[in-house]
Amino acid sequence: MWERFSYYGMRSILILYMVNALLYNTTFASTIYGYYTGLVYLTPLIGGYIADRYWGNRKSIITGGILMALGQFSLAASSYLYVPAVAQGVTYSSFIFNNQGIFFLLGLSLLVIGNGFFKPNISSMVGFLYPKNDNRKDSAFTIFYMGINLGALLSPLIVGGLGDTGNPADYMYGFLAAGVGMIIGLIIFIWSKNKYLVTPEGESVGSVPSHAIKCKENSNEKLTKIEKDRMTVIAILSFFSIFFFIAFEQSGVSLTLLAEQHVDRIIPFLGNLHYSASWFQTINPLAILILAPLFATLWPVLRKKGREPPVPLKMAIGLLTLSIGFMALLPAAQMLDSGTQNISSLWLVLAYVIFTIGELCLSPIGLSMVSKLAPLKFTCLLMATWFLASSIGGVMAGYIGSLYPSSTRTITTFWNIPIDGFTSFFMIFIVMSAAAGIILIVTSKKLSKMMHGIQ
Repeated sequence: MWERFSYYGMRSILILYMVNALLYNTTFASTIYGYYTGLVYLTPLIGGYIADRYWGNRKSIITGGILMALGQFSLAASSYLYVPAVAQGVTYSSFIFNNQGIFFLLGLSLLVIGNGFFKPNISSMVGFLYPKNDNRKDSAFTIFYMGINLGALLSPLIVGGLGDTGNPADYMYGFLAAGVGMIIGLIIFIWSKNKYLVTPEGESVGSVPSHAIKCKENSNEKLTKIEKDRMTVIAILSFFSIFFFIAFEQSGVSLTLLAEQHVDRIIPFLGNLHYSASWFQTINPLAILILAPLFATLWPVLRKKGREPPVPLKMAIGLLTLSIGFMALLPAAQMLDSGTQNISSLWLVLAYVIFTIGELCLSPIGLSMVSKLAPLKFTCLLMATWFLASSIGGVMAGYIGSLYPSSTRTITTFWNIPIDGFTSFFMIFIVMSAAAGIILIVTSKKLSKMMHGIQ
């Protein structure tokens, strides 16, 4: 919870900090956001390998947490060095290597490296708490997801509330709050790991590399055909998840810019209170906290009735639901394209709730899928492979997010299709998500067979 408080709090103000304090234009800021998000999900490949082979989960998590805390404090130092621009309307389309820019790059780098050690190991350790083929894992990862999203719910309110005040110098307080959250998480983990991170038999979880657990006698044996098939399923489903994350990550890029520039953010009955654009980031985690228990209960009920969808079909439903979420934004997009300056916040609220339903059908199910299908000695590495899909999706999200419509830029194209307004912009994500979902539905039976009995 506290690590996600740190990450999502920082993410909720990242693009706003780049645009308003570093003075990057929206195209360059979206690109940097994409590369940052991509690297955050790429470095778990390295962190997962080191944990599997040398360090184990616990040492990797503590190392990653320390690095991420330092990263947040470096971003706070960058914000502390902010100097108001003398010239109005000045924007940059490349890095400015002054002290503010150097601390900004250092902070992002520390967060990327630290996350590489932290993310795959905290997730795979949930799987290690259960026997290999335990059917409770889908529900367990959904509950784990609730903890993640409690942090994600609190962080935009606190980090965004402290940092996104309209004064660019105040972003420092937001980054400081994110760093303090990471420190609290580290203290809790170190203090309680020996009490709670144990198997039902009382054995320690995550203390030694996973390849050494019950594998010393057969660590050099070749993978069986069943294991290869299951690893193939992980790779295929990870590939399809890329299209989900391309669209879903727009919440931190184009949809945050939309909230700041074109959404009516005044609450009349509270004295015309003007709230931060970053507060929209609370809708998704709040919806998860409400809906996740329902999904955690739904899967076992459907399983008892013999109607539980297989993992590939669950993920296809997630992609199609995400497409519907962007469809819900089309009426608002058409209003903006016709000249309306501001739209109701309810359009974004509706879209985020629908996104959440799709996320619950894909993201926690994917984490559980990897923990069940992966050979034990490759669990952390294959968990990192799942995050690699998020990495590619994050980079592409930044690239496509840079096509965000703006009155100050010329019409751009995507695959030779002109992006001349919000309607055409949102159609990219509608078509992409729907096409991936339909293809996954068609192939779901074959993929389910390749899982060889694991549900």
